[in-house]
Amino acid sequence: MSSSQKTDFDVIIVGGGMVGASLARLLRNTDLQILLLDRMSFDDSKIPYRQQERKFDPRVSAITNASKELFKKLEIWQGIEEARCCSYRNMKVWDAEGTGAIEFSADDINQPELGTIIENSLILASLYRCLPDQENLRIGTETIESFQRLDAGQDSTIQIACESGEQYSAKLLVAADGANSKLRELAGFETSEWDYNHQAIVTTVKTELPHNRTALQRFIDTGPLAFLPLEDENIADAHYCSIVWSALPERAESLMALSEEDFNSELARSMEHSLGKISWSDKRFSFPLRQRHATEYIQDNLVLVGDAAHTIHPLAGQGVNLGFLDVGALAEELQRGIKAGRSPGDFTILQRYQRRRIGNNLAMMWLMEGFKHLFAEEALPVRWLRNIGMSGIDKLPLIKNQIARRAMGVD
Repeated sequence: MSSSQKTDFDVIIVGGGMVGASLARLLRNTDLQILLLDRMSFDDSKIPYRQQERKFDPRVSAITNASKELFKKLEIWQGIEEARCCSYRNMKVWDAEGTGAIEFSADDINQPELGTIIENSLILASLYRCLPDQENLRIGTETIESFQRLDAGQDSTIQIACESGEQYSAKLLVAADGANSKLRELAGFETSEWDYNHQAIVTTVKTELPHNRTALQRFIDTGPLAFLPLEDENIADAHYCSIVWSALPERAESLMALSEEDFNSELARSMEHSLGKISWSDKRFSFPLRQRHATEYIQDNLVLVGDAAHTIHPLAGQGVNLGFLDVGALAEELQRGIKAGRSPGDFTILQRYQRRRIGNNLAMMWLMEGFKHLFAEEALPVRWLRNIGMSGIDKLPLIKNQIARRAMGVD
């Protein structure tokens, strides 16, 4: 943005990823003047689904029903459906160290699907097709360097300084800049965090057998391994899956070093050849797994959303869904407060947002943490109990279906 442009806004959103861009879009019908900043501009031409050859983004999200409804509110769902996504109707979870297994079905809970696998870049592309036409929004490419609070009370504002030398001010500053949030660090938010001592390997594979719109997750001794179904030209005979493989650093390093042929063989073996042989795999990427939660989401004129507030183990693909719920709640509270004549940075608005989200996020985080520790335990009595427990829950439809509905965001 040039220095001749507007520098005073009602809301500045730092972080133009899926969560930050969604918040900007949610506020499109308000009188708020919004600035959306990110370190890099979004290039729609480079995303995988635009390419001629069959390519997929290795970063995908398992979108819940609640997030799907948000996408409809954002008016991007139809475009995503027309482009490329894969709803899955069934999910199988089982333990490598025994016979315990749970199978979930959309039919059992009277839903059309359990969730939808969507490439992250496609979600972003759908948002950025809409955002440039939003009259109350400006988009800039900047890296924030510092901030300071100005004035006090109802008219208090916050001013940011960028590496380019530009300065902008707003009544509310939103940190949507991800797990390694610079804004969170600059503001001195306290966090509770720990390293899982695991790496997640992600890639796209083609399987011998069709996935039949079924998500698979197997707990093996090195960590969970998930196969998430992707759309193909013929969904009834679809063979592409996105995989997420959690492993200890040494194991992850050895897997990353394998040739494509050897990696494919090891992957098929580790999934018990549930989808037959792996005939092809794309480039592999790995990243460390770390859990983090801010003890507070809010300060005067400043709020954390998405991964800036919380990151969880990718065990159930819930991370980005929690972020979408965050911005959905924040947008509602902002609109409610504005109707009552309050400033966007009013602390009462921010408190309402925090009360709505912090407990739910913590509950999901501890649930995933419990699952992670349960399946990481190799002691024979624990293995026996978890296998009995999984098989038992699978035979109790009321409990099993309640778990499925909660994970889908329909309860």
